[in-house]
Amino acid sequence: MSNKPLTYKDAGVDIDAGNELVERIKPLVKRTRRPEVLAGIGGFGGLFALPPGKYNEPVLVSGTDGVGTKLMLAQHLGVHNTIGIDLVAMCVNDVLVQGAEPLFFLDYFACGKLNIDVASDVIAGIAEGCLQAGAALVGGETAEMPDMYAPGEYDLAGFTVGAVERSEMIDGSAICAGDVVIGIASSGPHSNGYSLIRKVLDRAGDAQIDGVPAAERLLAPTRIYVKSVLALMEQVKVNGLAHITGGGITENIPRVLHGELDVAIDTTSWEQGAVFDFLQQHGNIETAEMRRTFNCGVGMVVVVNPAHAPEAIDILHANGQDAWQLGTVIPGNQEVQYV
Repeated sequence: MSNKPLTYKDAGVDIDAGNELVERIKPLVKRTRRPEVLAGIGGFGGLFALPPGKYNEPVLVSGTDGVGTKLMLAQHLGVHNTIGIDLVAMCVNDVLVQGAEPLFFLDYFACGKLNIDVASDVIAGIAEGCLQAGAALVGGETAEMPDMYAPGEYDLAGFTVGAVERSEMIDGSAICAGDVVIGIASSGPHSNGYSLIRKVLDRAGDAQIDGVPAAERLLAPTRIYVKSVLALMEQVKVNGLAHITGGGITENIPRVLHGELDVAIDTTSWEQGAVFDFLQQHGNIETAEMRRTFNCGVGMVVVVNPAHAPEAIDILHANGQDAWQLGTVIPGNQEVQYV
């Protein structure tokens, strides 16, 4: 039995590599800084001061999420610089539906052996997502855990905190029959349904979508709706918002309905697009299953008074979003009807 002194590196954890990663990502983190951030990365906690006078009665809204098995697709393709956008998007879009502005974000990156280049690419994507959302990247954790993950594998989780004036919170209680439901286009399946997507890709072989290998097209990052929807809320009263994630259109819209209300979705108002046509065709997936698994081209839903609908759609268009009247709120029992 050897008496050679053991080090942490002998056990598979390289402290120097972790320190090098921190130095490499500091410029990325700096780009996301907001005036309210009181300290840079490297401390034991991120510091963020709510600006005096901005809120009379602030409510903090938190969210946490991952990107599911879309990570496996990114790792298979060796494309690591966009999956961080997905991570941020899944968190900030969720707090947005309460009417909150995302303030800051933290990430958790876990791997078996730290590859600095891969980790830097991932965090560059996280920083880009934070820029798109206007949130500061105030910290995170890199965990190197030998034997926990296979070579080349890593896992991600994210956490965000937003704030909203209590009187301006959006909880769906203002929705009433006759309100207009506006759809905002997605960029693809976002970060949901990828266990099914990977099975479809296995069946489809080398198939392409619009001339691009299907797997690459399906890695398109999740759209971040924060700045456009915040701009909308500054000008139009929004009665309800729904982020279309796992459960699809069918299960997410009812989460913001109260009382005896349904939403009637006009299925002729939009086309789900080439990506979802590909999935449905190659997976032989029934339409009802598509609608409760994927967003089918609708990434965010906005509910407004019918008098405000044309203006709301114009504002979303002016802020770079493809938006249209998706349906109407009708009497019912908190369900989605497809008409």
